[in-house]
Amino acid sequence: MADQNDQNQQPVFQIQRVYLKDLSLEQPNSPAIFLEQESPNIEVAVDVGVEALADTVFESSVTITVTAKVKDKVAFLVEGKQAGIFEARNIPVEQLDPLLGIGCPNIIYPYLRANIADMITRAGFPPVHLAEINFEVFYQQRLQALAEQQEQQASGLVMPDGSAAKH
Repeated sequence: MADQNDQNQQPVFQIQRVYLKDLSLEQPNSPAIFLEQESPNIEVAVDVGVEALADTVFESSVTITVTAKVKDKVAFLVEGKQAGIFEARNIPVEQLDPLLGIGCPNIIYPYLRANIADMITRAGFPPVHLAEINFEVFYQQRLQALAEQQEQQASGLVMPDGSAAKH
């Protein structure tokens, strides 16, 4: 009986499913943009999200937006959101948030990276190979930004634009 209770308390982390939640492409200046000789400047934005689906089931997602501009014209804009459903049971509370904010995005990101590269190539542009992302650093930056925001709100008056009042 004790063995069964021990097994019921064992930490469990399982991938239930990884899927492409959203993928869009815009080429507002095609076909003229294909005649440009200059290489585009590439901008990449990243976001990570987590949503509880049940007590021990979570959806983790990574969203990437890639914008390519030649001079002041947008060559293309690709936005992709890859998600995964993960079961996390009997995980200590202090480990759950980093697991969902670092571990899950590390699992999801390679799929999103491949989907975005494929979409850009299919759109007629040279492939854009997204760099690796250190989700631990990204997670720490988000925690720091959240702490600063809470500190500003706790410090007293807040201006209409959301900034802290200065004395």
